[in-house]
Amino acid sequence: MSGPGADPLEVYAADLAAALHGPARAKARLVEEIRGGLADTADAHAERGGSYPDAIRAAVREFGTVEELAPSCQRELTLAQARHTARAVALTAPFLLACWYLAAAPAADPSGPVTRTAQLLAAHLAGVAIAATLLSAAALAVTGTLARRLPTPPRLPLLVAWTGTTAGVALAVTTLALAVASALATNWPLLACAGALAAASHAVVATSARACRRCARLPVTGTPRLG
Repeated sequence: MSGPGADPLEVYAADLAAALHGPARAKARLVEEIRGGLADTADAHAERGGSYPDAIRAAVREFGTVEELAPSCQRELTLAQARHTARAVALTAPFLLACWYLAAAPAADPSGPVTRTAQLLAAHLAGVAIAATLLSAAALAVTGTLARRLPTPPRLPLLVAWTGTTAGVALAVTTLALAVASALATNWPLLACAGALAAASHAVVATSARACRRCARLPVTGTPRLG
């Protein structure tokens, strides 16, 4: 699309999209918003006379090049990714508690397959789930309505990323534990179903946390425009 006959406006939008990382819909909306503003500015320059390429170049001088604009756009997308990850953790962590309740419940029966060690592991991971839920809820609040009143901590996206990573590991361990428990327990259909849901939740949280870690390491500048 960067050939000699390519529309410079489309090339600019494509280069900006390639330079940014974050949730697909948020990135597409941001790039389209900038593309629209650039097109309007170019049209205004074209109405004053001059060729279309000259109008585009004048508009780019006002907006800034892709290299100049990308860091401020990336800050907005990094926070959007942090919100996406925090939301995923906040929704799946309570499910993690329910799964561990299912896995630990047979331990009430001394002859059951779940040992004291499994109970202790369940308690520790339940603590992880509670902490992850609280941190995620706080991150959503800080990057949401409170963002209009208070500055967003610069290290927050990285904290959310590692919170999501920790929750993802806990979900992976839960999946394995439920798989073992389902092979030994009498209520194995319920445990197997919970294990499948835990595996799916792990995939969602781990993927989002990985993307959040990547965004958190990218250079950002400027003030985000959170909606």
